[in-house]
Amino acid sequence: MATTKVYNLQAVEVGNVKLDDKVFKAEYNEALIHQVIVAYLNNQRQGTKATLSRSEVRGRAKKPWRQKGTGHARQGSRRGPQWTKGGLAFALKPRDYSQKVNKTAKRVAFRSAISAKLAKGDVFVVEDFNLKDHKTKNMQAVLDAFKFNKSVLVVLDQVNENVMKASRNIAKVLVENYTLLNVYQIVSADKILITKQAIKSIEEAYTE
Repeated sequence: MATTKVYNLQAVEVGNVKLDDKVFKAEYNEALIHQVIVAYLNNQRQGTKATLSRSEVRGRAKKPWRQKGTGHARQGSRRGPQWTKGGLAFALKPRDYSQKVNKTAKRVAFRSAISAKLAKGDVFVVEDFNLKDHKTKNMQAVLDAFKFNKSVLVVLDQVNENVMKASRNIAKVLVENYTLLNVYQIVSADKILITKQAIKSIEEAYTE
């Protein structure tokens, strides 16, 4: 088993934690990670956009003038897309963008993504994440201690109101519970700050 350092919220090393190689030393699978992320992003799309085609706009379908002899371009209807208030040529309609990815693929992609982050040194384990109150300056002090200046994903093992409230005014910080953690969040974060207990819980969930 590999080990990694454990820190307190002042970024001082306080020990080590053993990591399960099945979860945190998985083979990198870029193609599968890409597939899972694309499916995740497509599943976020509502697909509710709708516009009117020429058959749906209000107005008469009668030919506005005769075909020849008027000096105008020939027209078949005032509902055409070339007319003001006419229908669109390729009208958008509601559609379902969702994609399915099987459970096994998601689990493999998760292990691959978090292993890659750990290998690059972008995962930092903290003993716990207890802030004394919900002031933003307390969370900022943690980020400053670790010298984080880009996007940070904070992974908790349980709901922590102080951490949630202290982070919501910092645009580059995302707080997530380990049960809701997904591949997209792991890949898009520059650094990951995770509690020791969350590490253990993830291992229990993904070693099957």
